[in-house]
Amino acid sequence: MTDVGRIGTAALGQGGPPVGVQGLGCMGMSFAYGPVDADASRATLERALELGVTLYDTADAYGAGDNERFLAPFFTAHRDEVVIATKFALSIPPDDPTRRIIRNDAPYIREAVEASLKRLDVDVIDLYYMHRRDVNVPIEETVGVMAELVREGKVKQLGLSEVTADELRAAHDVHPIAAVQSEWSLFSRDIEARVVPAARELGVTLVPYSPLGRGFLTGSFTDADQDLTSDDFRRRMPRFTGDNAAANAALLEPVRSVAEAHDATPGQIALAWVHQRAAVHGLPVVPIPGTRKPTRVEENTAATRITLTDEELALLDPIAAKVTGTRYADMTFTSAGRE
Repeated sequence: MTDVGRIGTAALGQGGPPVGVQGLGCMGMSFAYGPVDADASRATLERALELGVTLYDTADAYGAGDNERFLAPFFTAHRDEVVIATKFALSIPPDDPTRRIIRNDAPYIREAVEASLKRLDVDVIDLYYMHRRDVNVPIEETVGVMAELVREGKVKQLGLSEVTADELRAAHDVHPIAAVQSEWSLFSRDIEARVVPAARELGVTLVPYSPLGRGFLTGSFTDADQDLTSDDFRRRMPRFTGDNAAANAALLEPVRSVAEAHDATPGQIALAWVHQRAAVHGLPVVPIPGTRKPTRVEENTAATRITLTDEELALLDPIAAKVTGTRYADMTFTSAGRE
């Protein structure tokens, strides 16, 4: 495995702070991926910071606020060293905690930011994302309210998640957008057609989530129904079950081949590919792979020092076009579903 060491930095939007070129997705520490180990997660947070990871990503919907509460002590202990990113928009009805209702309206945004500030135990959120887009609310109105939060000192920078290129441009006209978070990996490349060029044009940083294909690209599971616990939400994702899973698992052979040539893991090659998108597309790219183990953070950050050759990139390039099954059962909540 590639040597462990501190990672480099990248810009977070125009005029924003430098952050580690790889962030940490914290959702799985309390939500979505089966049983958790709080002690291991806390050790993971500390190890990530030692390795230069400074952007920590959460959301109010992760565990109905539990993820933000879990992270608060770590953020308090290291407030001057970390960049806190959280999100609003997925409202949880009190009578049905399994549901999510997308809300982008002003009263909800103001309620959400106050709740997140309290759970995180901070005075200001460094990067505040609109988690998903409510098409019934003009994005200019939503970003207008978010801009008010900046002026009031409750938020430093604004981000958007799973928006189209046109939505990004409309939002940026209201207030500078620092980051766009969308799924981007060897298995998911739809944003390259329009969203990435728009981000480059506007000086927006791309923050790829699920750069490891939710673990599928690492080989940690091959069929969600057979390999994962019943409470793991990947069992509801079409590309990870049944015939789709079998077909997609067969696509990983080039990843394993390149990994062997670098004495690396398949996950490191998948991450190295995402990191090299920065040079390919000419914009800052800060992926946020999620993990709950310190050893995985070491593995993931080491991928920043792998450079894939043109021949290796050509070998990996066809994979995404062959993937069967969509990212989500309902793609209308993604940029690809609205482009």
